Amino acid sequence: MPDPADHDDHDARLQAMRRSYELGGLAEEDLAPDWLTQLRAWLADAGTAGLTEPNAMIFATADADGRPSARTVLLKGLDEDGLVLFTNHDSRKGREAAANPAVSLVFPWIDLQRQVVVTGDAERVPDAVADAYFARRPRGSQLGALASRQSSIIRSRDDLTDALDALRRTYPEGTPVPRPAAWGGIRVRPRTVEFWQGRADRLHDRLRYHRIGGGPTAPWGVERLAP
Repeated sequence: MPDPADHDDHDARLQAMRRSYELGGLAEEDLAPDWLTQLRAWLADAGTAGLTEPNAMIFATADADGRPSARTVLLKGLDEDGLVLFTNHDSRKGREAAANPAVSLVFPWIDLQRQVVVTGDAERVPDAVADAYFARRPRGSQLGALASRQSSIIRSRDDLTDALDALRRTYPEGTPVPRPAAWGGIRVRPRTVEFWQGRADRLHDRLRYHRIGGGPTAPWGVERLAP
C-alpha cells in the first residue's frame, strides 16, 4: 500500500520546481506592426537558439460537445491567411476541427522563456496545396500516411509494419506514392495571437494581437493582458 508520506514528498518536490524568468521583457514598442511579422521573428529566434523542433506547436481542438483534446504537431505553412499543419482528416484532430472549427495553437519555447498562443478558426487547405506538400515529404512518410488509419484502434505494431511492407511492394522505389484521400492540410485563421515573455516575480509580459470588433476582416489591434 502506498505510503502517504511518499505522496506528500512528491507533491512538495513538484511545488518547489520553479525558475525565475529574467531573459528579457516585451514592450509594445518592441512589437512588429502585425502578428505575422512578429511570429516569423520569434520563430527565427527559436531556430537560431537551436531549440529542438522550433516549429512544434500544441494543437488543441474540441469535439461537437465541447470535450477538448490536444497534441503536438508541426507548423508547415505560415502567411497572412494563417498557420498550416498537415494530418489525416479522419484522425481525432481532423474530425474535431471539422465538427468544431474553433481551435487553438501554442508554441512552447520554454528555453527562451516565451510562448505564443493562437486562437482561430480551422479550415481545410485546397487539395492542390496538400498534393504539393505530400509530394515533398520523405518517401517513408508518404508510405506511412497510407499505412496508418490515424487514431483508429489497431491490434499490434505488426499490423502497421505488415501494411507498410505491402505498400512497399505495391509502390516500389521510383514509383510515385499517391496522397491518401483523407490526408491533407488544416489552416488556422487567427482571431487572436498572444506573445508571452516570462518576467521576474511571475509578472510576465502578455501582448495580444486581436481583431478589433471581432470580425474576420476587422483591423488588428494590440492589447496587454495581466499575467
